[in-house]
Amino acid sequence: MKKFSLRAAATGICLALCLTAGCHGSKHQESFVIPEEFDTSKSYEITFWAKNDTNKRQVAIYNDAVESFNELYPNITVNIRLYTDYAAIYNDVITNISTNTTPNVCITYPDHIATYMTGQNVMVPLDDLFTNPKYGLGGSELKFDSPALSEVVPSFLDECVLNGKHYAIPFMRSTEALYINKTLLDNMGIEIPEQVTWDFVWETSEKALEKNEDGTYKVNGQNVMIPFIYKSTDNMMITQLKQLDAGYSDDAGSILIFNDTTTKLLEEISKHGKSKAFSTFKISSYPGNFLNANQCIFAIDSTAGATWMGSAAPLHDISADQMRDFETEVKMIPQFNWDAPRMISQGPSICLFNAEDPGEVMASWIFAQYLLTNEVQIAYSQTEGYVPVTLKAQTSAEYLDYISRMGEDDSVHYEVKIKAAKLLLENAENTFITPVFNGSASLREAAGALIENTVKGMRRGGTFDSEFVNKMYRDVNALYRLDQIKTINGAEPTELGALPSTSVFLLGGLGIAWILIIAAFLRQFFKKHKSEE
Repeated sequence: MKKFSLRAAATGICLALCLTAGCHGSKHQESFVIPEEFDTSKSYEITFWAKNDTNKRQVAIYNDAVESFNELYPNITVNIRLYTDYAAIYNDVITNISTNTTPNVCITYPDHIATYMTGQNVMVPLDDLFTNPKYGLGGSELKFDSPALSEVVPSFLDECVLNGKHYAIPFMRSTEALYINKTLLDNMGIEIPEQVTWDFVWETSEKALEKNEDGTYKVNGQNVMIPFIYKSTDNMMITQLKQLDAGYSDDAGSILIFNDTTTKLLEEISKHGKSKAFSTFKISSYPGNFLNANQCIFAIDSTAGATWMGSAAPLHDISADQMRDFETEVKMIPQFNWDAPRMISQGPSICLFNAEDPGEVMASWIFAQYLLTNEVQIAYSQTEGYVPVTLKAQTSAEYLDYISRMGEDDSVHYEVKIKAAKLLLENAENTFITPVFNGSASLREAAGALIENTVKGMRRGGTFDSEFVNKMYRDVNALYRLDQIKTINGAEPTELGALPSTSVFLLGGLGIAWILIIAAFLRQFFKKHKSEE
């Protein structure tokens, strides 16, 4: 008995140490065997983790969807857990994988799914479910009007492919937009070009820093002016590199971001960071707040955040007395080359986690499909500048009516919001996605950190030279463990990928906890064994 206990304890300690080290790598996800029939007489209880943008209407839509679904399938109980942050969902899933307590259905991003797949048989591959004649997309046995596979926007569906298989279905899609305070530009005597370039934004931003004799800014007469604010510096770095066909990463997971083009981009950003013509969300706060107070001219943010932009924005974080009246223009983000415009495609997807009971997985899949119905897609898209992910919804009479009533009111038909949605609808062919692999989430964070660190460094009196750049590259490479992300195209990783620091901390904590539990067990066992002798 003593020998057996020591062996078991040693095994437990090895597992704990693996968790402490953050062990993970893409593992096999077995194909799900679809039951011949879904037993509607058996009760199922599933969990749904979702993200809302602190928007009560979105919460109401989720609740209404669950209630309506339950009327169709009274044997399926859906428990919602709402989050206001995708990172929180991600970290909770990572933590719960080790304890087999993941949700059944989850709103997430493909970058995150790539890390979820580090667990053996955790995720459900969806390709066979897509085409199942009874319960697949548009299936004959479903109790609601599910879109057919051909009615899901192909480019959005392609974003859900990992290792050659679909591990998610798209839920909503957005892109980034350039929100412009046209009134301030009119004050400067500057006309907005039809095709906005980076040079135009940089030059105009520097000009907007001119001051009156009393120290106020000429453009707005205030003491505060940040001409250009970018919400997501991750997207900024990734998009600029894509527009210039420069290296970021490839499908094999190679890290290509530390290149001459990146350095040149950061050098340009450093100039405007030093002059304070440019700032970021992490440094200054939400761009919409400054835009709406006449303290910003160019704000780049997601089209999903359009309801926070403009003098009549239905959502805002500043007091009413700080809001200013101005005309808002919505344009495609600045480009280096308008012959081949590029803007990022983003937005949440829906993934399914495996369960021992195939019926539970089927219940989860049927509910996930319900989120693609016109009722849910159109209602949710109307809350922000999102675009439905199905052609079925996009071409419906209800959605076309919604789009046509742009500017009719400042709530459901808020002009800026619908302009932002139309921007994506009219430019879907100009969008792009980044390669997804185990570690791609860390690379994304690193891309943003390069810009943040550059701007902060210049504001602190730094000089953008080879010493500054080389040190920053080394620091970012080490912090996000980019040198450990090694994969072979179509094969298992040759080395372990990198988890974000928060996830490493969580997994490390679990490992330490297991070590302490095992140590306490061994102590108690030997104490008891000794007394028996």
